[in-house]
Amino acid sequence: MDKYGVVSAADTVRFERLLPGPIERVWAFITESDKRAKWLAAGPMELRMGGGVELTFRNSTVSPIPESIPDKYKQHEDGVGFAAVITRCEPPRLLSHTWGGTDGAASEVTYELAPDGDKVLLVLTHRRLSGRAVMLSISGGWHTHLDILATLLNDEAPPPFWSTFGRLESEYERRFPRA
Repeated sequence: MDKYGVVSAADTVRFERLLPGPIERVWAFITESDKRAKWLAAGPMELRMGGGVELTFRNSTVSPIPESIPDKYKQHEDGVGFAAVITRCEPPRLLSHTWGGTDGAASEVTYELAPDGDKVLLVLTHRRLSGRAVMLSISGGWHTHLDILATLLNDEAPPPFWSTFGRLESEYERRFPRA
């Protein structure tokens, strides 16, 4: 399975990962703040249609390997966050929520989980991305965060965040053609 995201529509990127199960454990790492903070972002999540979501990202804390924050992200050194709204919730198989806001202009993330033997197939789809630059950054970010999730679920040490993200953002620049 290719770990790279693919453009599935002009404004959509999709990732697939086969993760160690069971499905309830993967669901917990997506929905429970303390577990999600280890690979993505902390914050409460009301698991119901229309429920609130608060995500606070502290990317320098998702890996034990210290790194300098790139200049273009220094403004977020102490974290960055946003509120979102759950648009679909079918535990433990499907969760969708807005991204970067609560209105119709926000993008949307969907996590789909399906058992596959003793593993779980995670399909993550991020829709309504507002242009190539956003898609490149989002793709590098999701790829890095999903790599960290996989290492945690495998009881391994996560890779460094910022250098991994920078390398992957450059790789997506090469992989995703200009319009």
